[in-house]
Amino acid sequence: MISRKLVLKSIVGLLLFLGVSACQTPGCTDPIACNFDPNATQNNGTCDYSCLGNNCTGGYIIKSGSITADETWPASCVIRMAGNVIIENGVTVTIEPGAIIKADNGTGSLATNLIVAQGGQLIANGTATQPIIFTSINDDIQLGATSGSNLTIQDVGLWGGVIILGNAPISDPNNLQTSNVEGLLPGNSYSEYGGNDPLDNSGSMNYVSIRHGGTLIGAGNEVNGLTLAAVGSGTQISNIEIFATLDDGIEFFGGTVNVSNIAVGIFGDDGIDIDQGYDGAVDNFIVCKRDQYSDEGLEVDGPEGSLNTNGMFSLTNGTIINDQGNEVNADFKSGAQGSVSNTIINGNIKLRASYTNNCNTASTDALTNVINGSPVLVFNGCQFTTVNVYTQSYDAGNGTCPVPTSDQNSALSTIQNGSATGADMSAFGWTWLSANGYF
Repeated sequence: MISRKLVLKSIVGLLLFLGVSACQTPGCTDPIACNFDPNATQNNGTCDYSCLGNNCTGGYIIKSGSITADETWPASCVIRMAGNVIIENGVTVTIEPGAIIKADNGTGSLATNLIVAQGGQLIANGTATQPIIFTSINDDIQLGATSGSNLTIQDVGLWGGVIILGNAPISDPNNLQTSNVEGLLPGNSYSEYGGNDPLDNSGSMNYVSIRHGGTLIGAGNEVNGLTLAAVGSGTQISNIEIFATLDDGIEFFGGTVNVSNIAVGIFGDDGIDIDQGYDGAVDNFIVCKRDQYSDEGLEVDGPEGSLNTNGMFSLTNGTIINDQGNEVNADFKSGAQGSVSNTIINGNIKLRASYTNNCNTASTDALTNVINGSPVLVFNGCQFTTVNVYTQSYDAGNGTCPVPTSDQNSALSTIQNGSATGADMSAFGWTWLSANGYF
């Protein structure tokens, strides 16, 4: 017979064993890092790769932390980003055509992003045959190739994204000239954006594909595939592809940058999101929306504060593909102001209306910007199914107003459904989305 004491000792021993084995020792777990800790069992994000320089070690050139001097990322070796990589003020990073940049996995404070801080510059100019590709470390894509074989459109949120922070004007809800960008933890100087220089230059991006990003930072706080925050018109951005991202494909937070030939596909939130009084032009764009993954093709807000309220966006020559029939595919709200021209929406337009005084008084919002005497939200030569007006709460959120029939009719009569040619599809032949039949 086994004694009670022996049984108790065995139980205590087992519990101690489980307790010890469950204990995690934080440190750097990457054996090629300069400060690798062989005793560490949990990576705490402190790995240091500065001693490796631009040497191709284990098939990678590793980048991590702040970049404080100009440098070039070659196409001859895969670039691995481990944690946030910050191009600091006054620094230019040039990426060669055909380069492949793979980002380590991570969420929250351990997420991996390429961040161009205010005053920094990214020069990433690929070509149609040699695009620059940002993707996950899990992607088996090899040098010289334009796609791998193991990841699918369902592999989203594996890393963060590309975040460019400029000094152009924004219309911040707190009436601040500068703010902290969504998708980065607050309290870091490299998360600030905004200023008073509409001509600000953060570099150039051309023939760049961004894949499998949009990781979670916190509740309701994800990184977009490409974030353009207060980016100025001195910056050149064209021929960009973004797909399989957990949040928005591309989001503008104010700024004046003009972009062209933008392809966004398979996203968790919105394809193109415009906020804080963006005052630039998006020309020739395609958004490939899949309902099981996506929210809306377009989400457009106007100024969010009392500063810099004159920003007028322009969306021209666009096509929004929608595989779910007549649902909302373009949502205009929060005083959206600007123009949409020659765009095929493939679904419904949604306009937000706001009311006060127990629903007796209409206040400025997307609807009033469409139907007032001097409209500041204009649709020219657009093709869609119908227009739906929806309401915001009134009197500081005390209820929801029914839409007056006259307002709905005014929206329908003001925005005329027409015929559009949409995007020039020949511009997107180089993309993964085109090669895989998504448009």
